[in-house]
Amino acid sequence: MSALLSIAGQFADAVTRITPLGNGLINDTYLVATQSSTFVLQRINSTVFPAPKLIMANLATLNRHIAQKAGASVKLKIPEILKTADDESLYQHENGDCWRALSFIANTESIEAIGSLGDAEQAGFALGHFHRLISDLDPSLLHDTLPGFHITPEYLRRYRQVLQPPIRQNRYCIEFISRFQHIADDLEAARQQGLLSLRVIHGDPKLNNFLFDKHSKKIVSIIDLDTVKPGLVHYDIGDCIRSCCSTSDSVGFDLAVCAALLKSYLSEAGAFFTEYDYHYLYPAIRLIPFELGARFYTDYLEGNRYFKATDPEQNLRRAINQFRLCESIMSQESAIKTLIAQLQNKVNIK
Repeated sequence: MSALLSIAGQFADAVTRITPLGNGLINDTYLVATQSSTFVLQRINSTVFPAPKLIMANLATLNRHIAQKAGASVKLKIPEILKTADDESLYQHENGDCWRALSFIANTESIEAIGSLGDAEQAGFALGHFHRLISDLDPSLLHDTLPGFHITPEYLRRYRQVLQPPIRQNRYCIEFISRFQHIADDLEAARQQGLLSLRVIHGDPKLNNFLFDKHSKKIVSIIDLDTVKPGLVHYDIGDCIRSCCSTSDSVGFDLAVCAALLKSYLSEAGAFFTEYDYHYLYPAIRLIPFELGARFYTDYLEGNRYFKATDPEQNLRRAINQFRLCESIMSQESAIKTLIAQLQNKVNIK
């Protein structure tokens, strides 16, 4: 704790309390209280993010862009970067760890599961609003801080590399990946053909990265912006739907939640959506749980190097859940595509 106090003291005086915050799988996050305020302190995982300075440069670019739109039209708060006493956005500890501080958005909470269709509507609106706010931000202004992130064919290649020798293998996972590996290139092939365009994306808009106001139950912020980069918004949409539309047993897909989320999302993002953007919504919804399942299973095979795990089998269980979710999505393909067509018609009529 003394080391944490010293690190927090680089960003503020009179630190009174430090407590763990959230349950992220990558960075270590703490809530720091001082005599006058609170802020968020994070150790950036350098194994996952080898270029912390570029992450902070991206966040500064994002904040400046959204600040230019300040007013009633901006309905999301983006955490502000807090500087050290030396006016730096990062503090590098003597052991090499990089730390940063962000403003704390008070009176908010994150949730781990959708409790009502209203929650789903909020998630859809917040992601769509975020995409609309940055739809005119030139993606070439941002650094690609995670080359290969959300490039499903690359994850598949890595999986094939670590599959040998045949230890710790699970037949269900191996057979599932083998059966559906053909979907891995759906979005990247569309991008290469010019059917989908690179835009600025969040990169990790799962449900617990939205902050709900404790009183109004409306989403007021989107956090964990380390993965903001040039990419396909379909990765964001697919990941948001993946995290929100899993049924309580974590292996089924809730079509009603998907409908509420997509309707609210398109009420914002429909302003810039193209015909091909709509066409690739279903492939995106199907792809992301497949991709994440492959990532979890690969990490399990490698000894849990990337995702934090409480036991040696946790990433295997995570992989199996994602593949079962993917199966549930594919079993409802016709209904999901009909839903997307209906929502597209409504947006076009408006």
